[in-house]
Amino acid sequence: MATTEFRDASRAQVSFLAPLEKKCLTWLAQRTPRWINSDHLTVLGLASLIGAGLSYWYAHWHRRGLAMVIVCLFLNWLGDSLDGTLARVRNRLRPRYGFYVDHVVDAFGTFFLLGGLGLSGYMSHGIATGLLIGYFMLSIEVYLATYTLGTFHLSFWKFSPTELRILLMIGNVALLWRPWVHLFGHLYRLFDVGGAVGIVGMSLMLVNAVVHHTAELYRAERLP
Repeated sequence: MATTEFRDASRAQVSFLAPLEKKCLTWLAQRTPRWINSDHLTVLGLASLIGAGLSYWYAHWHRRGLAMVIVCLFLNWLGDSLDGTLARVRNRLRPRYGFYVDHVVDAFGTFFLLGGLGLSGYMSHGIATGLLIGYFMLSIEVYLATYTLGTFHLSFWKFSPTELRILLMIGNVALLWRPWVHLFGHLYRLFDVGGAVGIVGMSLMLVNAVVHHTAELYRAERLP
């Protein structure tokens, strides 16, 4: 059992919807039945991402799977975002347990989500794999920065998982009417174009964060 003193990292959340989301989550946490705890919500977050991946897979044959994904993404937001808020509102914090479990769940859930998307026929396997690699690379950087700098960044360039869920929901609606797009005289899958933009965006975020944090650590531990 770990007995060493643990210092919880400060949280940096500066996304577009962060102020509104914080108020909404606090309101929900104050009204959540006592028999529901943070662990229940964490399980809901994981199960809903697995459900979203399976729904994308199902969408390969039936477009109603795209609507099921939207429901699963909403439930994932509820479980993934509310579990920590509920613990803080009830003063039932477990910083090490919560940080570890929450992000292991995110890793497994994202794997299932993008795996299902790659099997859906709405996104090529290569783009889905690229997104998964980009997500894991960015996650590794975030966790290393949390350990070395003591600040946990929940958002990049005003985007957090909440904004990304909303964009994915909007994309699902668009797929019902226009799954293919013409671009520069060629026909592409809509989600391949969006996924390629996502890969480029995550790559730029990663490089920017690595350069910034490396410089910050170098200045903090400058040799005489």
